[in-house]
Amino acid sequence: QVQLVESGGGLVQAGGSLRLSCAASGRTFIKYGWFRQAPGKEREFVAAIRWSGDTTYYLDSVKGRFTISKDNAKITVYLQMNSLKPEDTAVYYCAADRSVWSLYGPYEYWGQGTQVTVST
Repeated sequence: QVQLVESGGGLVQAGGSLRLSCAASGRTFIKYGWFRQAPGKEREFVAAIRWSGDTTYYLDSVKGRFTISKDNAKITVYLQMNSLKPEDTAVYYCAADRSVWSLYGPYEYWGQGTQVTVST
């Protein structure tokens, strides 16, 4: 059974940092992504990475502040978030997929989400 378990969310002041983790059990995937959904808004792509190689994609508004990375041995994907802003407040979801298609999606497997709240 495939499971993606996120952790690392929380409350942080603007300008602070958080690191989200996504631990995958059951198998490895071709690509992993992070998405977020703020209250009243649609879910949006944040970042993605291919398991093989170093290809990464980012939402323009997080470039230079967020970094997606992976630990092959732990089958874990991370999202390091620095210089956080109140507009980064959202539930963050980890996603994984077996296809070689676009890193933007679609994704077949999803985690349960972790709340990130950035206060002013």
